[in-house]
Amino acid sequence: MRIDIFSIFPDHIDQMSDLSILGRARRSGLVDLRSQDLRMSTTDKHRTVDDSPFGGGPGMVLKPEPVFAAVKEVSPPRPLILLGPGGKAFNQSKANELSRLDGFSLLCGRYEGVDERIRSHLVDDEISIGDMILAGGEFAAMAIVEAVVRLIPGVLNNDASPKDETFSDGLLEYPHWTRPANFEGLEVPEILVSGDHEKILRWRKSVSIALTAARRPDLLEIRGVKSFEIDWMAEFEIEIDPRFFSC
Repeated sequence: MRIDIFSIFPDHIDQMSDLSILGRARRSGLVDLRSQDLRMSTTDKHRTVDDSPFGGGPGMVLKPEPVFAAVKEVSPPRPLILLGPGGKAFNQSKANELSRLDGFSLLCGRYEGVDERIRSHLVDDEISIGDMILAGGEFAAMAIVEAVVRLIPGVLNNDASPKDETFSDGLLEYPHWTRPANFEGLEVPEILVSGDHEKILRWRKSVSIALTAARRPDLLEIRGVKSFEIDWMAEFEIEIDPRFFSC
């Protein structure tokens, strides 16, 4: 997969991309991640990429010329996605969608925003990672890239991991325990040391549903609870609001 990230701080992108999972994926050749400098096609000595907004107002706006020129020069993989607060919320479903592509590109917003012609005539989509204000899109870009790259087969040592994590089935992940089995009188649930893996699977799914109902009911209202899952929860005497059964 090829991923291009357009930014005024390409060195920062490179530094973050060499860490942990992303770094291993790059070195193994599973991901071709390229940082592109938005200043590459500027013509003035200051390599200017921003200007004050027409009509007045605070802040500076990312100019159209250098952005259009940089994209034309590189011819990056599409879709080209703008990172901005007006975009659709990024989630695991979108990460899965992007992971199935041969490549995509991200444009990091900066300053007060981008010239509207960039949004309306250059990019293919816009994504937000949450209702908050950041100085720029670089950290948002890296969050998206890591969420996507870890879904590519071969990137993680255990390819089963992405299938059994929070949001993978519209649920929060079940809690985890490790050794020692008894820590200062606090013991792990007996079922986890029973050796009955089928029963453990049913218990974990039931706990995931209960956690999601308590902490993120909005997710469960979308997903609902399947009839066989209701039976599993009854087996372990785990109860949730019955309204989720009809979702």
